[in-house]
Amino acid sequence: MPLHIETPIVESRPLSLSSGRCILLKLDALQPCGSFKIRGIGLACSTHRERGAQRFISSSGGNAGLAVAYAGRMMSVPVTVVVPETATARAKELLRQENAEVIVCGDSWQEANDHALSLVGPSDAFIHPFDDPLLWRGHATLINEVVKSGWVPDAIVLSVGGGGLLAGVAEGLRRHRWDRIPIIAVETDGAASFHAAMQAGEIVELSRITSIATSLGAKRVCHKALEWTTVRPVQSLVVSDRSAIVACQRFLDDHRLLVEPACGASLAPLYERRPELERFETVLVVVCGGVTTTFEHIRHWAVNEPIDFH
Repeated sequence: MPLHIETPIVESRPLSLSSGRCILLKLDALQPCGSFKIRGIGLACSTHRERGAQRFISSSGGNAGLAVAYAGRMMSVPVTVVVPETATARAKELLRQENAEVIVCGDSWQEANDHALSLVGPSDAFIHPFDDPLLWRGHATLINEVVKSGWVPDAIVLSVGGGGLLAGVAEGLRRHRWDRIPIIAVETDGAASFHAAMQAGEIVELSRITSIATSLGAKRVCHKALEWTTVRPVQSLVVSDRSAIVACQRFLDDHRLLVEPACGASLAPLYERRPELERFETVLVVVCGGVTTTFEHIRHWAVNEPIDFH
């Protein structure tokens, strides 16, 4: 049995009314560990377990690490997650709740990742947060469920961090011959490594991450994400941290579901009625979720930013 669940697709009546089009929400925030990550990571962990892995090792201060920890607990496999010094106390607490060993190393994900790789022994499996064909294959199940629902969107909006979700959704669209449906890939300013790569036509490494949407904080995206832009329609949008926070607050009001700013990024173009979406009649948004943000975080950011919620 897969470790992820089939999540609902619902129409957002507030967004549909305000935009004059049908806005659908793919609610992957309802996954057991709070984000879409369990789709691909669950498949990767199951595959490595079948191959004889006796421990899972990962590097993530957020949703990917939590998905590995959850998978390990469900399969009774020990898990070690290396997080950077910037990982929040909440993230570390959630990892330990899933019985993971938490190691803090380095001031960025790249340094934590290097240390995680150095720990991998012959009987261990390293689970990458976003750059692995097994992950993309697992994330593609999201599109299987959209097809099963009977909905055929004109565009799919999603957030991009390392590019794993984009690569998985693109693979799912290819699988069902939906290659003409464009993907609208959204990032926050200060974490827009995919946007930089699309502009340059090659992978670009950001000097640092300055966005509060830390789950989007990969300094460079995986090559597969950029490769998809050469064979199918993909459009890159960048929104501000302010826009992402406002979207999180409005989404909580509208749908009683708290998501982190990395997810708020993909909701922001809809709440702001960005002109790039005007030509589409039915838009599906991947509500990817996230568990490292609390209501207190959203309130703090709102108070400390000059935000008008109306």
